Amino acid sequence: MMKQRHVALLNDISPKGLAAFGANFSITQDPADADLWLVRSADLLDKELPDRLRAIARAGAGVNNIPIDRCTQRGIVAFNTPGANANAVAELVMAGMLLSARDIVGGVNWVRAQPADAALPELVEKRKKAFVGSELRAKRLGVIGLGAVGTLVANAAVGLGMEVYGYDPALSVEHALQLNVNVHRAAQLAEVLEGCDYLSIHVPLTEATRGLIGQSQLERMRRGAVLLNFSRDQLVDEPALASALASGHVRRYVTDFANQQVMGMPNTLVFPHLGAATEESEENCAIMAVREAQDYLNNGNIVNAVNFPAISLGPAVHPTRVVVLHRNVPGILSGATTLFAQAGINIEQMVSASRDSVACALFDTSVIVPREFAMQLATRPDILKVRVIHG
Repeated sequence: MMKQRHVALLNDISPKGLAAFGANFSITQDPADADLWLVRSADLLDKELPDRLRAIARAGAGVNNIPIDRCTQRGIVAFNTPGANANAVAELVMAGMLLSARDIVGGVNWVRAQPADAALPELVEKRKKAFVGSELRAKRLGVIGLGAVGTLVANAAVGLGMEVYGYDPALSVEHALQLNVNVHRAAQLAEVLEGCDYLSIHVPLTEATRGLIGQSQLERMRRGAVLLNFSRDQLVDEPALASALASGHVRRYVTDFANQQVMGMPNTLVFPHLGAATEESEENCAIMAVREAQDYLNNGNIVNAVNFPAISLGPAVHPTRVVVLHRNVPGILSGATTLFAQAGINIEQMVSASRDSVACALFDTSVIVPREFAMQLATRPDILKVRVIHG
């Protein structure tokens, strides 16, 4: 029988996602009593991580609200759900592009402000020229980041007749196969920026990408270009953007992130963080987060973690599966297997994987591993966490 697991919900989570949990999972109101935290936007950066906590699953792609470094040092696996909300975000990006091309918002607001009388149709015909825009067809779009969202945006833009250039030095095989053949693959970021009418950013926020779009990048864009940012506000150097908007070099900034600096800039179109705000997206993210966390807690398998490597031995069907999270240094595996041998525990199968400074190893054994052995293994240097799962 599988061990009972407790789950704490730190945000409202889609009921369809919660329905994906197996019978050995139950909801607790006490985060300190939970094996798993399910979260969307709750800020966990300064939150205490209880000893019982084994995993945090973010129902969404961004993890800037999760203390990744602290989780790693405590052997807590942090999951996200890349691609689960991709369609929702991509649709909003395309809506933002259309709204920036033609003053639809201004036109709608003007009509609503007019008296609803018999003269309105004639007045509309006289004043509609004030809201004339341009078509997207034949315009040049630069897409930075060709992951799940970027690929969908690039393909949709090709379908609208745009000339699309994409840049992603880490493009995966999966997304490369999904990319429309008419998308031009740029070798350098400058090639995407040069002469683009629209630029859409689709990269995660890291120290390497913070301020990715600054003064020099903005200057490479065509005068009167539109910048779209539905990834993270810190990807753009906001003082440089404010200057570009004031001078007219950037005609419009379309973003999903409202902050004090952006709201003080001219020619912005700011959405209230609607990127993943669809019923379908919330359900998809919740279901994916639950399945990832459940597989780890029940089987030790890791998929879509942001702080540990992907690893799997399938369902835990042997008497015991031992999960060892450790620093990526020499001697860990040899030391562990020596301990298994000294304890007379036969290893049926094992697998290991590393990611930067950390690693994970899974051991399936032919006998039930006692708790005392796991505690002994956990005391070895550079071991972050040892979990014992009985099949």
